[in-house]
Amino acid sequence: MQKNLLLRISFITITIFLILFFFLKLNTEDSSIQKEIVTTEEKIESSNIIKDVSYISKDSRGNEYRLEAAEGIIDQKQSYYISLTSVKGFISLTDYNLIEISSDFGKYNINNYDTIFSKNVIITYLDNKIKGEYLDFSWDKNLMIISKNVSLKNNKSSLTADVIELNIKTKDVKIFMYDENKKINIKSLN
Repeated sequence: MQKNLLLRISFITITIFLILFFFLKLNTEDSSIQKEIVTTEEKIESSNIIKDVSYISKDSRGNEYRLEAAEGIIDQKQSYYISLTSVKGFISLTDYNLIEISSDFGKYNINNYDTIFSKNVIITYLDNKIKGEYLDFSWDKNLMIISKNVSLKNNKSSLTADVIELNIKTKDVKIFMYDENKKINIKSLN
């Protein structure tokens, strides 16, 4: 009887030991698989980073759009979009002076050259300086729409508005407020 009891205790002990052994081994393997997946994702993400980004596009009329950034990250879901940091844009028109754009961030579409500039956006052309927080630039539509805390200054006047829309082909400028009850604020500097 004592022998039978000793066999049962030994069997139960071995069974518990084997269960614990396999459980711990399985957990360790899952952990290493998860670590491997994270490492692979990090490698993929870091391989999508481009330093010192530069794009140039020209149209049939000889106009040129050049975009530069300190860093670009290719969007994994939509690979034609690149998120940019420390962005500078230069628009050279054959019949107009150079337009310069700078911002902290941007998003560039490599298919149609459309660019969204965001945070601390500054546009300079001639003696004008336009500041805002968001600029939507479309090369195909020849359109720049700057919004959010917009101000325009030159050596004659300054103004604040909600939106300034510039057509780079026709040179038309539209300045407006979202709320019809609010007015554009214009000050003469003379």
